[in-house]
Amino acid sequence: MRLSVLKTAFVLAILPTLHSVAWAQGTLRIGMTASDIPLTTGQTDNGGEGMRFMGYTVYDALINWDLSSATKPSDLVPGLALSWGLDPTDPTKTKWLFKLRPDVKFHDGSAFTAESVVWNLDKLLKNDAPQFDQRQSAQGKSRIPAVASYRAIDPLTLKITTKSPDATLPYQLAWILMSSPANWEKQGKSWDNVAKSPSGTGPWKLASFVPRERAELVPNPDYWDKARVPKLDKMILLPLPEANARVAALRSGQVDWIEAPAPDAAKSLISAGFKIVTNAYPHNWTWHLSRAEGSPWNDIRIRKAANLAVDREGMKELLAGMMIPAEGFYPPGHQWFGKPTFKLEYKPDEAKKLMKEAGYTPEKPLVTKILISPSGSGQMQPLSMNELVQQNLADIGIKVDFEVVEWNQLINIWRAGAKDASSRGGTGMNYTYFIQDPFTGFIRHLQCNLAPPAGTNWGYYCDPEMDKLFDQVRNTFDPKEQTGILQKIHEKYVDDALFLMVTHDVNPRAMTAKVKGFVQAQNWFQDFSPITMDK
Repeated sequence: MRLSVLKTAFVLAILPTLHSVAWAQGTLRIGMTASDIPLTTGQTDNGGEGMRFMGYTVYDALINWDLSSATKPSDLVPGLALSWGLDPTDPTKTKWLFKLRPDVKFHDGSAFTAESVVWNLDKLLKNDAPQFDQRQSAQGKSRIPAVASYRAIDPLTLKITTKSPDATLPYQLAWILMSSPANWEKQGKSWDNVAKSPSGTGPWKLASFVPRERAELVPNPDYWDKARVPKLDKMILLPLPEANARVAALRSGQVDWIEAPAPDAAKSLISAGFKIVTNAYPHNWTWHLSRAEGSPWNDIRIRKAANLAVDREGMKELLAGMMIPAEGFYPPGHQWFGKPTFKLEYKPDEAKKLMKEAGYTPEKPLVTKILISPSGSGQMQPLSMNELVQQNLADIGIKVDFEVVEWNQLINIWRAGAKDASSRGGTGMNYTYFIQDPFTGFIRHLQCNLAPPAGTNWGYYCDPEMDKLFDQVRNTFDPKEQTGILQKIHEKYVDDALFLMVTHDVNPRAMTAKVKGFVQAQNWFQDFSPITMDK
C-alpha cells in the first residue's frame, strides 16, 4: 500500500509540469497503463496496449481489423492488401496470393510495394538480413509461425507459402506491421535512429517522444483511407502505470482519457461528470499454468480445485461490476464456447476434497510461486485481483507466493517459457489474452511445437489429442465446419482445466465529456481517427 501511495504522489508531483504546456485545441491526452512509451519502430512491445497506441496508429498491416462498430464483433478487413486467398492453381493449399493496395506511401514519401513486405518479413524472420532487428523479431516472429517463404511476384502481388495448409494465416498477418525500408536506409541503417524518426503508412505520424514520459502523434493528411484521416490536431500518450495516479490525472485535468480506471473511483468519476465507456471484447484474465516436469499443475485435481475455489462474484464486486465472470476460456455465449461439462462455479468445499485427494489441506498446503505484474495492457487491476485469488486458494490448501515484475519483463518471461531461469521457479503467470481468432486465442498457447523458443506455449503443455484438433482447424477452410472444431477445443480447455480461468474484461475507459466521436469496438485495438474534442 505504501509503495502505491508513493507512486501516486510522484506522478502527481510531475503532472503540474505537463499542465503548464499550452495544449493545442483538438488535442487528446491519454493516460496509458504502460510504464513506458511502446517501441516505435514497427512491431511494438507493451502487449496489446503497445499495438493499440503505437502500432495501428503509425502503421498498417496487410490485413487490418474493422474497428468501426461497438455492436458487433470485429472482423478482418483489407489493409495494405486489397484482397487475399489461396492460389487456385495450388492443390497443396499452402500458397496464398495477396493483391496490394496501389499508390500507398510511407510517411517519408517512399512507395509501399510487395518488395516492402518482403523486406519487413525479413526484418523479423531472417537473422542474416541486414535489416534484421532482434527487438522487433521478438515481438513479431511468434505471431506468424505458419510462414515458410514469401516473394514479390510484381510490385503489387505477393505470394506467401505456408509450412502446411493453414486457414489461420490471415489472422496471423494482422499482427505484422509495415515500416519503411527507405527510412531505415535514410536513418543510417540503424533501428535506434529509426525509433526516433519512424515511418509507417498509418493514419498517424509520430512527431516526438521522450522515453517513459510522453509521445506526440499528429495526423497523416495523406493517409490512403481518407475516411480515417484523424480529426484531432494531436494525440499525446502518457505512461501512467498506477491506477490511482491515472484517476488523479483525469480529475485534475492533466489528461482527457485514462485506460483501466481504478474500480473504486468509478461512481465518483461519473458523479463528477466523467464518462466511463465499456464494451465486451475478446479478452480473458487467466493464470497460465506450467506443465513442465515437477509442476503441481500437472495434477488435474489441483487445476480443477483452483478453478472451483475462485469467488468470481466477489471479484465482480471488487471491480465495481466491470467484468464478466469466466465460465470458460471464452466468455459465455461465444460461438466457440461449445458444451463443456466442467462448470467453473464457486465450490470451495468440493475444491478442498480434490486437494485432499491430491495430498494437501489448508493446514498442510501446496506452496507455489506465481508471476504477476503491477499493471499493463489488459491486466485490469492485477494486484488487488491477484490478492483475492491468493486468499481464495489459501482457503483450500494452495499457498501462493507472488513474484511481481514489470509488465514488459513479464512479457519477456512469457516468451522465454516456464523452464527458463527468468521464470524464477514460478509455476504459473497471470497473463491476459487476446482471444479474437483461432491462432491467438487457442493454438499459440498449447500446441506442442510452439513451446519456447519456437512460440509462446509458455507452460510446455503437449497433448497429441489437442494437436490433432489444431491441425483440423488449419485444414478446415469452411467457417461453419471450423466453428465445430473450435468448440471441441474449447470444451477440452475447460474440461481439462488447462488454465485458471477467472474473468473477462469489459475494457473500461474513463474520459472527460469533451471527448466526442469515440466508438469502442469489440476489440483490443481501437480507432482514434473519428475522435474530436469539444472546446
